[in-house]
Amino acid sequence: MDDVVIIGAGPVGLMLACELALTGARPVVLDRRAEPGDLPKANGLGGQIVELLDHRGLLERLSAGSPFVGVPPGFPFGSVPLRFAGLDGIPLRMLMIQQPRLERLLGERAAELGVRVRWGHELTALTQEEAGVTAEGAGFRLRSRYVVGCDGGHSRVRELAGIGFPGTTDDELLRLGHFRTDTATGVFEDPAFAGLEPGWNRTPGGRLLLTSLQPGVHIVGVREQGGREAGPVTLAEFQEAVRRVLGRDLPLGEPIWLSSTVAQARLAERYRVGRVFVAGDAAHLFPAGGSALNVGMTDAINLGWKLSAVLAGRAPEGLLDTYESERRPAAERALMQTRAQAALERLPGEEGAALRTLLTELFAYDQPLRHLAGLLHGSDLPYGKPGHPLVGRLAPDLPLTTETGERRVAELMRPARPVLLDLGGGVTLDHDWIDVVRARTDDPPADALLIRPDGHVAWAGADGLLEAVEEWFGQRSAGASRGGEPAQAGW
Repeated sequence: MDDVVIIGAGPVGLMLACELALTGARPVVLDRRAEPGDLPKANGLGGQIVELLDHRGLLERLSAGSPFVGVPPGFPFGSVPLRFAGLDGIPLRMLMIQQPRLERLLGERAAELGVRVRWGHELTALTQEEAGVTAEGAGFRLRSRYVVGCDGGHSRVRELAGIGFPGTTDDELLRLGHFRTDTATGVFEDPAFAGLEPGWNRTPGGRLLLTSLQPGVHIVGVREQGGREAGPVTLAEFQEAVRRVLGRDLPLGEPIWLSSTVAQARLAERYRVGRVFVAGDAAHLFPAGGSALNVGMTDAINLGWKLSAVLAGRAPEGLLDTYESERRPAAERALMQTRAQAALERLPGEEGAALRTLLTELFAYDQPLRHLAGLLHGSDLPYGKPGHPLVGRLAPDLPLTTETGERRVAELMRPARPVLLDLGGGVTLDHDWIDVVRARTDDPPADALLIRPDGHVAWAGADGLLEAVEEWFGQRSAGASRGGEPAQAGW
């Protein structure tokens, strides 16, 4: 019997497989496709996931050759510009990487960890029993302790588990294309593109997007009222859509990839039914860009260590309930802000123009900018109960002086194990799962930080630490002490 069967070998499924294998579980990944895809469905990552990839030592690998990684100078919030340049303390990080490359590199990491990915395996049935789940399809039948659906917006796992997926579907169709051009100076210097600006351009017929993420390749998007279902697009259909919206033809260049989509805003009613879970697009769909991979891959990192802990007997089954209680509210926040972005972007006429102008003025101030940066980053809503400002939030990447030299907090998280970071509290802990690291740093935020394997702070401070250890990581401890004295509950 396998530990976990993951349905879907996209970025979320592969990230989950890496997390499970890194922490000692035995996952297998099934995908109905015959082989990895080559469609650039996404062009980058933004938010907490960039720091979490750094925690696993993957950021350097993924950012090699990337046109951009770091704090972005700005971000289009529903066509209202956010300008972060010159503003200190912005949490938002971005990494430009197209989805095929992201999947390939995550797949390579999964293979290094011994993960099996089986292509051409389409799920048709799920059967839950007390001790496990059986996943079946044409030519295969697999039993496992758990199943996780990372199989997208049309998730078969979600459907078979009977999980509702309420929400709305947009009435506009977006056609999107990547085109190769011989124009050395870029499309905006081409007279044929006169009058058009980078980003979305509004016309009486709809909206037209022009942007570029790499030299010699530009991206064109056309939004107009639907009239047809999303799916494959021919070059002739794309050119006709440009003509309807813009009123003239554009020299688009050689098409690399053409597709169309209809935005949806949906949230799964539940993230877990017994031994079956959903994550990523199987759990949530957002109507505007910039959040799907951040939320989905963070789902995977949140769930991975909890599944491994339960499988290894380090934690009770109830720990798995915190996956939904932590990640569903995060998706609700992302759904709220992407709905706001979609509304701002599509609101027509003088009313829409007036609202966007006013918000552009408001967003020029530091406080609204910082709030929106946290919202896009996914750090505005901490996990769990209010307490110390760091509890439930991603641990700050403090520069540390340790017994083994200079290190960062992110480097301590490479093995995906809990870490007790003693910053002067004189705390000792005898626990077979938690790594204790004594370190110094300037202006420590607390005298001790208990950090979960997903990088979030479970507890801050020496007082109450033992109770937090038992709550999150079980009573597999021979005791804790502070300053040479035995620790007692409620110090």
